[in-house]
Parts: sequence; structure tokens; C-alpha cells
Amino acid sequence: MSALVTSPTDSASVARPSGEATLGVLALQGDVAEHVRAIETAGARPVQVRRLAELETVDGLIIPGGESTTIWKLLSIFGLSEPLRERIAAGMPVFGSCAGMILLASELAERASDQETLGAIDMTVRRNAFGRQVDSFESDIALRGVPGPPFRAVFIRAPWVERTGDAVEILAREPTAGRIVAVRQGRALATAFHPELTQDSRVHKIFIDMVREAS
Repeated sequence: MSALVTSPTDSASVARPSGEATLGVLALQGDVAEHVRAIETAGARPVQVRRLAELETVDGLIIPGGESTTIWKLLSIFGLSEPLRERIAAGMPVFGSCAGMILLASELAERASDQETLGAIDMTVRRNAFGRQVDSFESDIALRGVPGPPFRAVFIRAPWVERTGDAVEILAREPTAGRIVAVRQGRALATAFHPELTQDSRVHKIFIDMVREAS
């Protein structure tokens, strides 16, 4: 996972077509390029977000897989943590994969030193629950409400959800362990796996539809 993604070609300053929803990808660390590709494949326009001015222009935001502690530190360094909390509280759709799921949780079962979360989903998440990098695996999972074959999910040092609040919809469980690996609460979506590392764009299409509905 790269430390800090920099690409002057993806800027929120580029004018967007009228009526088109713009999806931001938090571009501080992690699988940024993979989410950008997935958004484009799913038929929407991505913008990489590193600054407050860019955050203010997007209609929804993806927090990618990576290192959750590093992403949180960079959010604080770049002055984005509180503005992001405010935008989520105001109703901006948000989607987190793997590390992004950890950051969207209201509670962590084991909190790293000084790590905070955004509290977008009423759930308790355990970091690295499925094991270390060498324990990475793939699994076919059924996504609730999503037609088609099972989703081939990629788990890399993945978390799982240990508790959900009443308002949280459980979208998927990993079949072997039976653990919750995909959830939604209102305009917040989270997966323990990495849909951006596959050619299957169905999870991204779910989020794109959430953003378009909110817009």
C-alpha cells in the first residue's frame, strides 16, 4: 500500500457536467487507483480527495483499503478529520472498504494508540480479525439484495463486525467463519473485503446509486 498518493491530473477543480454525481476517493493512502478504476468501470466520475476544497465538491466519498491508523493520522495532518465527520453527519454518502470499514465504525474492539473513528455506522469492528497478510484469502459471498452470482471477495488483513446496532442492515457474512463482512446504515456502506481488487463492480454500483439518490 502506498503512503501518499499524489496525482495533479485528478483535481476537484475540473468542472463537472451538470447533473452528474461526483464520487470522491480519499487519496491519502491505500487502494486509491483501484477504486478510481472501479468507479469509472461502474459508469461514474471519480475525483481524488486530499484537500478540504476537494472534499467540499464531491457528492460522496470512498475511504479505501490500506492502513487505518495511517489514514487517520493523515486525515488529521491534512485537516480533514473534522470536516469529514461534519459532511457525513450532514448526509454525505460514504463507503469504506477494509481499512475504510474500520474508520467508519462507532467502536473498535481493539483500538490502536491515538486512533479515532468517524462513527458513521453503529457497529463494533475488530481490526485484522481474519489474520495477518499471510492469512489473506478469497471467498464467495452472497450480497443481500444484489442479483447475480456470489461475489468473489478478497480479504487482506481484514476486519470483521462483532456488533451492529438496530439501524444497521447486514448485507453479507463470510460463509466459513460466519462473520459479518458487509453492512449499510442509511447513507453509509462498509465492506471488510476489497471490491476494488476485483473486476466485479456491483458493490461500487450500489454506492453510486446511493450517491445519485442523495444528490
